[in-house]
Amino acid sequence: MAIPRVPPARVTHSCSARSHALVLGCAVVAMVIHSAGYSGSYGVFCMAVWCLCFAVTTVIFFLDATRLYGCLPVSWGNLTVAFAALATLMYVTASVVYPLYFVSSECPYAGCEVRNFRIAVATCSMAATLAYGAEVVLSRRPGQAAAAGYMATPPGVLKVVQAFVACVIFGGVANGGGLAGRPGLVCCVAVWAGCFGLTSLLVLLAVCGRTGALRCLPWDRLLGAYGLLALLLYLSASVAWPVLCFDSKYGSPWRPASCPRGGCVWDSQLVVSVLSFLNLGLYAADLLYSQRPYVT
Repeated sequence: MAIPRVPPARVTHSCSARSHALVLGCAVVAMVIHSAGYSGSYGVFCMAVWCLCFAVTTVIFFLDATRLYGCLPVSWGNLTVAFAALATLMYVTASVVYPLYFVSSECPYAGCEVRNFRIAVATCSMAATLAYGAEVVLSRRPGQAAAAGYMATPPGVLKVVQAFVACVIFGGVANGGGLAGRPGLVCCVAVWAGCFGLTSLLVLLAVCGRTGALRCLPWDRLLGAYGLLALLLYLSASVAWPVLCFDSKYGSPWRPASCPRGGCVWDSQLVVSVLSFLNLGLYAADLLYSQRPYVT
């Protein structure tokens, strides 16, 4: 298999952003292990994000430097951009969660050294977020979009964001969505799960370079049909969920006074409602962008 030629500009800029993300990710993991520390479910989540992104970035950097990616049955440009977009979202989440739960203005019992390391971890994590985001932006530079593929286009990036927001929605539902004995809410979750599965499938087809696999349905028409279907499904779920949760006939429009902080079903339902409308807007933007022709 012939190794595809990559424009020099893309190699220079994308590899530079990726190398910065790699160095910053290594620094974050090293500082957390050395002194900053982590604990509880939120700490484990942040550490898992940093370790996973660092490991995958290392593999991508090695394959790109050695040009061994030509042996893989994937669209390399689509794969790297999709991962960079996903890593940006994951790093943003970890960069918010870690300082929120582990950084304070006062020195903890272990001393100010631990606090200073945690501040450095949060700073490097945010810097790595910018590095991953820069990789996505640089893939859209003139003359490089064709090499990067569909995932570098606005609809491609939007699909990664849609899938990520859907995962956060599922986390909110699992944290206390109050589904027991409420089939209407279960239907809303089924809609979100179905859209998440189809969106992930489209991303997988693009990453594997199989956008033309369905000969009876061209890629652009497939995107348009799915975008319209997903928009209608999300619209129904986004309207039904808050009605079934906050209407006085089915739930409570106000937060209960006895609701415990951090473990309240009402809070989780509110978060899910907001994120559902957010994804509804993302699907609407995706549908609009999908009407424009892009190189795949």
